[in-house]
Amino acid sequence: MPQPLATRAPAKINLTLHVLGRRADGYHDLESLVAFAGTGDDLRLEPGPALALRVSGPTASLAGGDADNLVLKAARLLTERFEGLAVGTFHLVKRLPVAAGIGGGSSDAAAALRLLAHLNGLPLSYPAVREAARLTGADVPVCLEPQARMMRGAGEELGPALRLPRLFSVLVNPRVPVETPAVFKALGLQAGQALAGEPHPAVAGASAGSLLDALKAARNDLEPLAGRVQPLIGEALRLVSETQGCRLVRMSGSGATVFGLYDDCETAAAASKRIAARRPDWWVKATSLR
Repeated sequence: MPQPLATRAPAKINLTLHVLGRRADGYHDLESLVAFAGTGDDLRLEPGPALALRVSGPTASLAGGDADNLVLKAARLLTERFEGLAVGTFHLVKRLPVAAGIGGGSSDAAAALRLLAHLNGLPLSYPAVREAARLTGADVPVCLEPQARMMRGAGEELGPALRLPRLFSVLVNPRVPVETPAVFKALGLQAGQALAGEPHPAVAGASAGSLLDALKAARNDLEPLAGRVQPLIGEALRLVSETQGCRLVRMSGSGATVFGLYDDCETAAAASKRIAARRPDWWVKATSLR
C-alpha cells in the first residue's frame, strides 16, 4: 500500500485586483497579482479503496459538508476524467477563515489535486488535472502550483511564475464571511460594460522597493464595495494602517481579509500582536508572502 501523502494549502493573497469589465457570458474580467502566504490549511491523503474526507481544525465547522466541500468536488471531477484513478481518504486540517477572500477552499481543492496527481504519477500539467481544477472554481487553477503570478480573465489566464521579493505581512480577518457574488453585484456592471482605470503596473523582476511602489500604484477595485457590504472591513483596514511600520494596507480578493506590508518580520510580528490585543476575537496572522 502506498504511503500517506501530505501538502500545505497556503492562503492566496490578491496583492492587486483590477476589474476590467464584465463579459457577455456574465463573468468579470480581472487582472490580479497573486501571492501565497506561509500560513494555510494542511491536507493529507491516505490511499485507500474509496474517496472520503475528514475535517478537523479551528475552522472545521465552517468548511461545509461532503456535498459542498471543494476537496471532494475536485477529487470527484478528476476521477470522472481519469479512469482507474487511485484515491483514498483526505484529512483536512482547516485553519484559514472561510469566505474570506484568501482562497482557502480553492487552495484546499488544488492541494487535493496535487496529492492525487502525485499518487497517480501525473504531472500537474496533465489535461485532466487542469480541467478538474478549472471546473472546481475560478481560483483553483492559480492555486494548483502556488507561486506568485499574474492572473487574468475570470481566473483561467495565468502568467508565468514570478520571483517576488519576500513580503512581510499581517493578515487580518474580522471573522465575518463575505460572499463574492454580493460584492460583484454591488459593482453593478452590465454584460459588455468596461470599468475605467489605470493599467496594472509591471511587476516582473521588481526589487523590494520598486515592487512596493508598483503595489501602491495599483488597487483592489472591490475594496470600497466590499466595505459597504461588510463595514468591519473598514475597521480592519484602519487598525492595520495605524500599526507602526505599515507600508501598505489593502483588502485581498472580495474580502473580508485585509493585509498590511512591513519591512521585516519583527515589525510585522509586533503589528500582529497589537491588532490581536485590540481585537482578540479576530483572526490575525503574521506571515510572509511570495
